[in-house]
Order: sequence, then C-alpha cells, then structure tokens
Amino acid sequence: MASADELVDVVDEHDVVTAVVTRSEMRSQRLRHRTVFIAVTNPSGDVLVHRRADHKDVWPGRWDLAAGGVLASGETYDGGAVRELAEELGIGDVAFQRLGSGAYEDADVAEIATVYRVRWDGPVRFADGEVAEARWMTLEEVQRGAAGSLDLVPDSVSLVLPLL
Repeated sequence: MASADELVDVVDEHDVVTAVVTRSEMRSQRLRHRTVFIAVTNPSGDVLVHRRADHKDVWPGRWDLAAGGVLASGETYDGGAVRELAEELGIGDVAFQRLGSGAYEDADVAEIATVYRVRWDGPVRFADGEVAEARWMTLEEVQRGAAGSLDLVPDSVSLVLPLL
C-alpha cells in the first residue's frame, strides 16, 4: 500500500480512537494521530541526530532528534517503535526504554506520542530512504542546536529533548 493510502487512527485528546482515515486525509485535514519517537544514544550519552529526506511530507530536509513516525491503524506504540527504528536506521534486536508520552500540535501536525530511548553504538543504515544523513552530537550540542543553530523539527524538540 502506498504511504498516502496507509490507514491511520484518528484519536481524541485522551488517545481514544475516533476514526480511521488514510494518511493523506490525516495530513490534509491535520487530524490528531498517534506517533512514536525513538531517541538513539550511545554509551557516552551522545545523541544520534539525523536529517530527514527531502521527500518527507512534513518538515523535509530538517534535522530530527529521534527516529519515528506515524502509527498504522491498530498498531501499538511498542510495535511502531520497533518497526520505525528498523525501517529508518536499520537498528533491531535492542532494548527499548519508554521515557514518556505527550501531545504536540502546531499548524502542520496534531499528534499524541510515546517517546523511547535505545542505547546503540553499532552501525546505522538508512534502510527506507527517510533519512538523508546522521551524526552523533553531545547533549550540549543538541541543546545549543535547539536554541537556533540547527534546523530541528519542532515536535522532537518539544517532546523528546526534555526527556533526554
């Protein structure tokens, strides 16, 4: 199924499913949906920051603090986290730590998210073409970047950075 035709759950402010729509409908109508974020840190505490591919439907070409994405209809947060990490960064067979959850809303998106962290010091590969490049940054560098020197996506700054 093409990405635009994927079915996603629309949820209310309490994360209760109210409808099922296509991904393209969710985007065009800015409907609240479920997402996951997976921050990748190495044993030294550095954060893997990546630049989103230029073809992404939201915030193309901008830097992100976490792998992640929209959950498919009926998909669990835990299942979505495993899938997204494998798809975007080629990382599998790793322990996930749930850091928290929250909501984010702006002119582009409305989402309810769960944030995870994994520890990883192995190779990454951009398996699905959604990531253009990646680099390790210290938490201090990430915080400085969030203050303006790095074009970061706003939802990961709001939902992920405070939990790192």
